[in-house]
Amino acid sequence: MAAKNRVEHAYPFEVYAPGTLALGGGKTPRNIDEETYEQQVGELQRRVYGLQIQNFLEERQAIVVFEGWDAAGKGGAIKRLTALMDPRGYKVWPIAAPRDAEPRHHYLWRFWQRLPEKGELAIFDRSWYGRVLVERVEGFASKHEWKRAYDEINAFERMLTDDGVRMLKIFIDIDRKTQLQRFERRETDKLRHYKLSAEDWRNRKRWKQYARAMQEMFDRTHRPDAPWKVIPGDDKRFARLEVLRAVIALLE
Repeated sequence: MAAKNRVEHAYPFEVYAPGTLALGGGKTPRNIDEETYEQQVGELQRRVYGLQIQNFLEERQAIVVFEGWDAAGKGGAIKRLTALMDPRGYKVWPIAAPRDAEPRHHYLWRFWQRLPEKGELAIFDRSWYGRVLVERVEGFASKHEWKRAYDEINAFERMLTDDGVRMLKIFIDIDRKTQLQRFERRETDKLRHYKLSAEDWRNRKRWKQYARAMQEMFDRTHRPDAPWKVIPGDDKRFARLEVLRAVIALLE
């Protein structure tokens, strides 16, 4: 990325210029046929496995953060990402609302407890970015709290990357029509009905507010040491392959 597209801050990190990354910025890919998908996904999963073992042997640490719209396919992408991985070398952290002792601490406290050990890959299914997304939009954090969170998050991530942790933040993007179709399918699917809640429908009504919050999140936290990658998710097969390729690039 050219230097002119970066914005210098008083803090010890630099952020790409606002607008460098945006929702809906990529072309909607053509649907990938099942045969092509199965061939490619198997090949990419084997490459991920080899890199994970190398990461383990070299005692290197890596973090992959997943964010995205409800029903964007984060869970399915993580499932394909970890399919061949050695379970001793990675952890998946599904993040929901704080519970038990967690609300008594600073919101980043619970994530410090989940950072990767040496040789480990930590995968966050949602993350500390909840402070500037759901907590912002739903009013769980005050305006002062979520506004200051951008600098707190940048400083938190920069401490990790300065310490040698490799980090990638993936956002799976879908359009509103696709989300509605997936919600409706979940309503009638006995095995996936649990994935749909009243909260999901409520969030959908605030699509524009979430889109604004997401764009500001990119503008304030897309950095060279811990970049965001927006992946179109209307075609789940395409998104899963792109996630695998992105993680391969990170671990290589």
